[in-house]
Amino acid sequence: GGSVIWEGVDISKLSSADRARAGIAYVPQGREIFSQLTVQENLYTGYAPLKRKDRQVSAEIFDLFPVLKSMLKRRGGDLSGGQQQQLAIARALVTKPRLLVLDEPTEGIQPSIIKDIQNVLSILRQQGEMAIVLVEQYFDFARALADEYAVMDRGEVILSGAGVDMVEEDVRRHMTV
Repeated sequence: GGSVIWEGVDISKLSSADRARAGIAYVPQGREIFSQLTVQENLYTGYAPLKRKDRQVSAEIFDLFPVLKSMLKRRGGDLSGGQQQQLAIARALVTKPRLLVLDEPTEGIQPSIIKDIQNVLSILRQQGEMAIVLVEQYFDFARALADEYAVMDRGEVILSGAGVDMVEEDVRRHMTV
């Protein structure tokens, strides 16, 4: 049970397409890029909720993820896990979301790419043009980015507060592996 309210509307029963049209972009755990499509084609799949006049990959995408610009013609499946994650986030950003939801963006990613992704999310956060919901188990990554945090257990918030007040021991006590 329950609901998810975004901009005054319960979005929990909306289709994925309707959520995208409502300005919500989702980067799933495991990335789920299209392995047989090129990087460029993967980015173009983000166009679906956009009006024709808005269908372009902005230069900012390549400023945030410069590695992708040199790989536009490569198949998504040929990229490393970290490059695929960057592609998945870039594809979500192509939609110009007002809400970006990321599910475990550090999973299976090498530390240098985690730092790159953290820097990108920090830039987006500072721009203040979208809300970002981050589902993450890597504590330092989450704490570095969080304005607010919530620890959930079976759909119930059991600990929450300001990101600067997040205490590692308190959060880890509620985490299971």
